[in-house]
Amino acid sequence: MKVLLLKDIYKLGRAGDVKKVADGYGRNYLLPHGLAVLATSAALKQADQIRTEATVAREALNQEMSGVAKQLDGTYLAFPARAGETGKLYGSITPHMVAESIKTKTGVEVTRRQMDFEPIRTLGEHKIHIRLTMDLAPEVTVLVHREGEAPALPGAKAEAEVDTNGEAIAEVNAQAVTETVATE
Repeated sequence: MKVLLLKDIYKLGRAGDVKKVADGYGRNYLLPHGLAVLATSAALKQADQIRTEATVAREALNQEMSGVAKQLDGTYLAFPARAGETGKLYGSITPHMVAESIKTKTGVEVTRRQMDFEPIRTLGEHKIHIRLTMDLAPEVTVLVHREGEAPALPGAKAEAEVDTNGEAIAEVNAQAVTETVATE
């Protein structure tokens, strides 16, 4: 079945595109929800108008959501979890858990359907893309660490190596060791 898309549909196409879809998908989902119409000659004449209106609406939505995307981009979330010796989790970190964590940390409400990942089942760092619009997909980093161990956050290492005067502690320690060896 050929349909003319009225709205942007993730992984299918943008508004104004003519796509061939399965009959059941078109008849049972796209047409009843007002996302598409049958690609008849009369509908195809309106394709350019639909395309231009959708482009204007898409730009407005992208501009509105760009602030949210900046807020989410680079967010770092840490999850403690029980894991075996091989690093495989006894449970998993689900999209729902990540959405709740994002809401508490940034105040931005994200649904689990906006995230493109399967449940996380291993220790380590995982990159997750959050689909705000067709064009905006900020990246969030999820660190899964063992329960009882401190997570190795990226900013914590740099802060630990700098003292209150702004001098690197590692350099000061290296000089002290060198002076101690030289005096003995």
